[in-house]
Amino acid sequence: MGIGQQFLHDTRYASDMPDEPSDQEKGLPQPPLELPFDDSMPMIDLPDPKTLVIPSIDLRMAIERRHSIRLYRDEALTLEELSFLLWCTQGVKAVTPRPCTLRTVPSGGARHAFETYLMVRAVTGLQPGIYRFLAIEHKLQLVKPGTQTLQDVTHLCVDQKMVELSAVTFIWTAVPYRMIWRYSQRAYRGLFLDAGHVCQNLYLAAEPVGCGVCGINAFLDDEFNAYLGFDPEQQFVIYCASLGKKPTGIHA
Repeated sequence: MGIGQQFLHDTRYASDMPDEPSDQEKGLPQPPLELPFDDSMPMIDLPDPKTLVIPSIDLRMAIERRHSIRLYRDEALTLEELSFLLWCTQGVKAVTPRPCTLRTVPSGGARHAFETYLMVRAVTGLQPGIYRFLAIEHKLQLVKPGTQTLQDVTHLCVDQKMVELSAVTFIWTAVPYRMIWRYSQRAYRGLFLDAGHVCQNLYLAAEPVGCGVCGINAFLDDEFNAYLGFDPEQQFVIYCASLGKKPTGIHA
């Protein structure tokens, strides 16, 4: 049995399997809805998504236009456009008393096990570097400054040119226990399903702001996690996507 089939086998539901209680069923405490952050470090307010004026686009048109784009104009995004894209991919609509977050993308059991990082090359008002998106606060925090991050992340994405050309590359990380707490080992299937939900929202949200996207599954897992300072058993890079303004001649 290959490793892929082994994964499916070990995470399957079957009527003849013993019903092992999850940590939630054992009464263990729920993990936090968001990883802690250093509130002594500067945070950047993003424009309120409710106040953003974004061009309207028909959903069918957005779906028809959606395709992966690997070349971008050398043009910066506005902070308003970035706020819109972050809202569409991980925006928190409410925090419920349960507690859980209700967001702009689906997630099994509303577990929402992702954190969003950005490699910023060209966004008006932001210095180049790697930022963490604090979804509940709808703010950014700079975690790794400098233009060298562009070369670093490009290399970690196996030197794919669209990363180097992007205005922003989205880096989604999974915090597995947030999902495991409820679903045990089945949770890992949910993490990869949720990654698809998030990236598809980015593809569609990019259309009204004239941007193109390319989802990225090819990256150096161990090196990327080490670069961002993660213990991969606790947090790991699960998916990336480059984004920038569409080249001339491609529908905006």
